[in-house]
Amino acid sequence: ELVEVGLGYGTAEGDRRLRELVAGMHGVAVDDVVLTVGGMQTLFLVAFTLCARGDEVVTTSPLFPLARNALESVGAAVRVLELSFDRGYRVDVDELARCLSPRTKLVCLATPQNPSGVAIPADAIRRIAALMGETCPEAYLLLDATYRDAAYGDDPVADSYIGLSSRIISTASLSKCHGAPGLRLGWAITRDPSLRDDLVVGKFNTVISCSPVDEFLSRKVLEQRDAILGERRRRLAGAVAAVERWVGENGRLIEWVRPDAGALCCVRLRPALFDDAAVARFYQALSGEGVRVATGTWFGEAARVFRLGFGLLEPADLAAALAGVSSALRAAAREAA
Repeated sequence: ELVEVGLGYGTAEGDRRLRELVAGMHGVAVDDVVLTVGGMQTLFLVAFTLCARGDEVVTTSPLFPLARNALESVGAAVRVLELSFDRGYRVDVDELARCLSPRTKLVCLATPQNPSGVAIPADAIRRIAALMGETCPEAYLLLDATYRDAAYGDDPVADSYIGLSSRIISTASLSKCHGAPGLRLGWAITRDPSLRDDLVVGKFNTVISCSPVDEFLSRKVLEQRDAILGERRRRLAGAVAAVERWVGENGRLIEWVRPDAGALCCVRLRPALFDDAAVARFYQALSGEGVRVATGTWFGEAARVFRLGFGLLEPADLAAALAGVSSALRAAAREAA
C-alpha cells in the first residue's frame, strides 16, 4: 500500500480517513479535526491565531518549555499559575481564577501535565470553563492531552472534555502514547467552525500540509490503536510500580509526586539532606553513572526536583537506570554528610 502513496501535496486540513479515526476517538465530527505536524504545531498555530502582541495568556509552571515558548513567540503576555510540589502539582481553581481578566485570550493547560504526570480532575476543568465564561467569555481553553491515553493498566482514561464548550480546544499527537514521534503527526480538535477554518489557513500558510507518507503510516498506527495502547498501558503499569518501589527504598533521600497517567514523574531531593552544593554533586555523580534525567530548572522548577521518565526503557534497563540514580544519590548524600 505504501508504494501506492503519492508524493504530492496533501490537504491543509489533513487526510480525511485519518481525521475520521481521530474524530472517532473523541466523539466529534470529522470536520472538527485538523491534522498538524506534531502537537507542537497545534500549540503554535493556536497561539498565533488567537493572540496578538500583548494579549494575556494564562498557563502553569512547571511546564514543558516548548509550550511556553509557543506563547512567547507571538508576543503574548503570559500570566503564570505556580504549581507546587508540596501540593502535588494540583491546579487550584480559585488561584487560577485570579489570573483571569477580561483581557485573557487563551488559557493553556496540560492534563496529564509534563513534567509531573498529574491530571486535572474533571470537576476542575468544568469550573475553569465556567469561570472563563464569566470573566473572559471570548477566550479559549486549550487542553494539551498528549498523555491522556497513557493510563496505567486497567485505569480509566480521562475524558477529552471537548464536548463541554465550543471554546475548548484539545490537542494530542502520536508521539507519546502511541510511541511514534518520528511520524510528525498531531491534531487540533475544535467545535468552533470559525477557529477551525483559521487553523487550516494558518497551517496552509506555514507548512501547506502534513506529509502524505506520515499520514498514511499514522492511519496504520491508529488502526492498531487498541493493541498498541493495551500493551503500552500494561508496560506503564509495571514501570510506575517499579518506580514507586524504588522511591520507597530511597525514601530517606528522595520524595515524589505519584503521577496519575503518562510516562513521567517528578522526584525531589530532600531539602534537609541536600543543600545547593549537594544538588550539584548529585547531577555530577549521575553523569558519571551514565544516566540522564531532566533537571527541574528546564521546566521552571527548583534544581532539586528532576523529571524521571519511566515509559521508554525495557524493565531490566529501567532497573539498571534506577540503580544508577540510587548510586548518585548515596554519593552526593555521603559528601554532604
